[in-house]
Amino acid sequence: MSTIEAGGAETVLNIESDQIIEPVVTFTANAVKQMERALARKGGAFIRIGVKGGGCSGLSYVFKPDSEFDELDRTWVLDSGMRIVTDGRSTKFIAGMNVDYDVKNLMEGGFVFDNPNATKSCGCGTSFTPK
Repeated sequence: MSTIEAGGAETVLNIESDQIIEPVVTFTANAVKQMERALARKGGAFIRIGVKGGGCSGLSYVFKPDSEFDELDRTWVLDSGMRIVTDGRSTKFIAGMNVDYDVKNLMEGGFVFDNPNATKSCGCGTSFTPK
């Protein structure tokens, strides 16, 4: 069991040893900084990353602060202490991915997903076609 402070409140996560995995996604320092800001602003115990059906290329990325953890989830902790959670089904689609945060100008920018499991991505970069 793991206890995490989120937005001034404690969240208790029931994490079994088989749910702890080696990191499958890497994050740049810019991405971690923005993720920390998102957790502080929106609340949540961890960052959830994964995929769901939809988007213009087949699968869309899920990337958000969250506090709901269940038996299908897998997790790891970054060097910064931030917990990352993904569902077991998403792992094969995001393994080896790198996430960056880039601000090109006021109209563009945001999280950038460099995913080796994608054969193509949509123009906005939030969905992809898996290999």
